[in-house]
Amino acid sequence: MGLFTLPGQRRLAAYQAELTKAHYAEVENMYKEMRGWRHDYRNHLQTMKGYAAQGDLEAVRRYLDELDTELARISPMLKTGNPMADAILGSKISLARAQSIQVVADANIPVALTTPELDLCTILGNLFDNAIEASLALPPDERMIRVYMDMKGMRLYICFTNLTAVGKQNKTGGRFASTKGIGRGLGQKRIDDIVARYGGWVDRNSEDGAFATEILLPQ
Repeated sequence: MGLFTLPGQRRLAAYQAELTKAHYAEVENMYKEMRGWRHDYRNHLQTMKGYAAQGDLEAVRRYLDELDTELARISPMLKTGNPMADAILGSKISLARAQSIQVVADANIPVALTTPELDLCTILGNLFDNAIEASLALPPDERMIRVYMDMKGMRLYICFTNLTAVGKQNKTGGRFASTKGIGRGLGQKRIDDIVARYGGWVDRNSEDGAFATEILLPQ
């Protein structure tokens, strides 16, 4: 029985719902941490004032270093111009780096998009999850994901490239087969459905040691 027969469609729907829930949980967790840091801002100031009043400048320096490290951890790592894109990309970059995956990102969304934030979040989340999954098959010092986003005329261009441990892959039905279970195949199907709904374009390319996905979405 095929993946996208009725039972397969049910499995896809369940996968989509679970993945969307996970993406939003990651974003919400980041926002909660940021709100918590802002809430504690006055307490941090009072602590540093106390050290300064005692003349303990070394303690002030250590405290500032700790705050700087913590703020860098929870602050959005990208400022694309789109808050939802910032949040989902930031959370995924954190997950990638925690697994020793180098991320090189250049993302710019200078205009308001007609694509709903939920669908944009789903596209970016799936792309990143697939890239992370493929990267984990490599030794830590060889793992890398490149993200590029910008406007091309009236369309948003998205490109994800990751290094991979497998050689050149072949497409089946316009998609590449998953190397781990069904998750990657379902993720690709979900991306294709969203892009098609808005009259966009998606292309995937596999070369020895690298995999790339390019997407164009109407503004």
